[in-house]
Amino acid sequence: MHTGARKQQAIAALQRSQWHEAHSHAIHLIGQGAPDPELHFIAGIAALELHRTQPAQDHFRRAIALDSRRADFHLYLARACAASQQYAAALEAAGDAERLLAPGDATGFDTLGVVLVQCHTYERAADAFRRAVRLAPDVAAMRFNLGTALTFLGNIDGAEREFEACIAADPGHWRAHHSLSQLRRQTPQSNHIARLTAAADRAAGKVTATTFLNMALSKELEDIGDYEGAFARCVAGKSAPRDLLRYSRARERDLFEALGAGFPDPYSSTTTRGSDATDPIFIVGMPRTGTTLVDRIVSSHPRVQSAGELHNFPSAWKRVMGGPSFEMFNPVHIARGNAAGPDWRRLGDDYVSSTRAFTGALPFFTDKLPHNFLYLGYIACALPNARLICVRRHPLDTCLSNFRQLFAPESPYFDYSYDLLDIGHYYILFDRLVAHWKAAFPGRILEVQYEALVMEQERISRAVIAHCGLDWDDACLAFEKNATPVTTASAVQVRAPMYTSALGRWRRYERQLQPLREMLQEAGIACD
Repeated sequence: MHTGARKQQAIAALQRSQWHEAHSHAIHLIGQGAPDPELHFIAGIAALELHRTQPAQDHFRRAIALDSRRADFHLYLARACAASQQYAAALEAAGDAERLLAPGDATGFDTLGVVLVQCHTYERAADAFRRAVRLAPDVAAMRFNLGTALTFLGNIDGAEREFEACIAADPGHWRAHHSLSQLRRQTPQSNHIARLTAAADRAAGKVTATTFLNMALSKELEDIGDYEGAFARCVAGKSAPRDLLRYSRARERDLFEALGAGFPDPYSSTTTRGSDATDPIFIVGMPRTGTTLVDRIVSSHPRVQSAGELHNFPSAWKRVMGGPSFEMFNPVHIARGNAAGPDWRRLGDDYVSSTRAFTGALPFFTDKLPHNFLYLGYIACALPNARLICVRRHPLDTCLSNFRQLFAPESPYFDYSYDLLDIGHYYILFDRLVAHWKAAFPGRILEVQYEALVMEQERISRAVIAHCGLDWDDACLAFEKNATPVTTASAVQVRAPMYTSALGRWRRYERQLQPLREMLQEAGIACD
């Protein structure tokens, strides 16, 4: 087949999202010695979409070597680096792309903003999104991206304007409806319930639409005190994704057991040599239990910076345990990696170095990815000087909050969250695994009870700061003044002073939660 015709086939396959076919065509032509940067670009995009980030980076770098003037080559290199948490390299490539972008390239600036968000540089990301929106004000997706970045930065009024503009440009941008509902506490006089209800009725049978719209309705109905309606909408919003995900409690149980197996033996403080790093502070727990609140309190200390929710440790763990082919959630792979004996110092040093694009300015930094509780044993061995904090909340409030929240659908961590009893089973596994880590590493993990923190803010805050090895600073009591961006579901709440309205929320839904309560109590978990 003629080279030009095969290249067109590769481009067509790329446009159809047929990644394997596009990659195959491009690789074949590259193998014939064609010095065409676009072939490497096509192969890189296909590899990136197939989650092969290192080959994708290699192809983008070869494309740049052949033609360094293409902004899109640099942008995609930045995307590939960010996808593997190589943030310093991603920021360097993003900077190169920004210098090369044409002044009128709205799509380019929007893509740049996405990469900068992934790299935790939210002010720069917002600036890039603003440029994109100025160039293409009627493109809904760009308005949405700007609104999301402004939410992270605490600019709620600005975010509200962008989400409304997004919906005006495209009423079917379902995620914007949901994001808008989360920005404020709605009132009977000011809400979006009528618009959301009409849209949900029209979208019946469409999984993505009904999920986002019903979850938005659930939030707003609860805000105005219609708890029966709120719960019904939550069930409607969560049921369709659960059917698609085919969640398995047995598979989850096997994963938890594999992660805990082998600790403390053969990993003891006398035989294990981890990193010398002293600056990480890990804040873990079930999502929606106050991890962001604790992070804000700790990072309000003048010697601590918040790095947000980093996926760096799971990525470093994956590399050390088995490399690119290692499946993170495969119990067989985990057992094999444990048996081989991880290189603890390499794991700890690899994790810390991967954060240095945005840590190191202060003596300590927080990493508050809640699901790092899965890896606490590995963290304890790889980073023996790291401080470990686990946040707990009333079991029923924990499970209810996970059910009420629509987490990132693309994340592998939240498949359990679409059914109330699945969440209950997951909570039981969490409870047992944390107890296991505490027994394996006595004294390393400070448990913080959310309810106690809310009711006795200063006493618990002082205990947390002391556990981190820091002297007390009164700034930790004014966490709402902390200007650090927040990217979690708590982005709005943590900018307000301490409040007690979330305590005992489960009592509003006591009848609907009775089967969950029985499940937890049968497992020995007190729910009073």
